[in-house]
Amino acid sequence: MKVSQIMETRVVAAKANATCTSLAQKMLSGFISGLPVTDDQGHVIGVVTEFDILKVLRNGANGMSKVARDIMSDKPICLEANQSVEEAIELMTRHHIMRIPVVSDGRLVGIVSRTDVLRAYVKEEFQIFEATEDIES
Repeated sequence: MKVSQIMETRVVAAKANATCTSLAQKMLSGFISGLPVTDDQGHVIGVVTEFDILKVLRNGANGMSKVARDIMSDKPICLEANQSVEEAIELMTRHHIMRIPVVSDGRLVGIVSRTDVLRAYVKEEFQIFEATEDIES
């Protein structure tokens, strides 16, 4: 199975000049723990996570005006869309990361999360029952 088959293609990416405050707000509003950072051509140049923002907060709230390029991991781990899901699992487990940007020719085309991987392998083993008729007491 290829990463392109399970990745999310609707991805929010931060600009390099996004402030920590706006990064945190976007993460909170989207229930995500990290964002790829892209240049104007859509190339992934870094990744910012909640952990990066926590490190800023460790030095005081006034650091929240720092921008993504100052706090991002500037050697982002990325996957090509045609790589296997097994390769994604290897990277996620080896580097303890929750999501990996997916690129094609260096440009962001998707993101794959641990949840996406699990969903691809798990078969539903539960059923939902709902009474459709009145039940006499």
